[in-house]
Amino acid sequence: MTDQRQSARKIFKVKALVVMDGQPPLLGRTTDLGAQGISVTVGRPMQAGQLGQVGFDLLIEGRTVPIRVRTKVMYSILSGDEYKVGFQFLHLDLNTMTELARFLK
Repeated sequence: MTDQRQSARKIFKVKALVVMDGQPPLLGRTTDLGAQGISVTVGRPMQAGQLGQVGFDLLIEGRTVPIRVRTKVMYSILSGDEYKVGFQFLHLDLNTMTELARFLK
């Protein structure tokens, strides 16, 4: 499997809330973050192409910035007893793009 990421990633480990369309919320933990997407470890598999929302908080210049973004599942891989799920961000607004860029610099 080749890495299909189109932007650099930063190790990023915080709690995340994953809400896929038509499904109940699922708690997860992020593993890394980039300008185009995020990787989250969760307790159940997801289907590539599934749409939903991922929420997490960034700490930027001493303040907590809540991020809530529409996402698409790119992959779901069994890792131990959990699943590592790669999400691509969809339709980021300017404010979210700015906050992500500030965090990733």
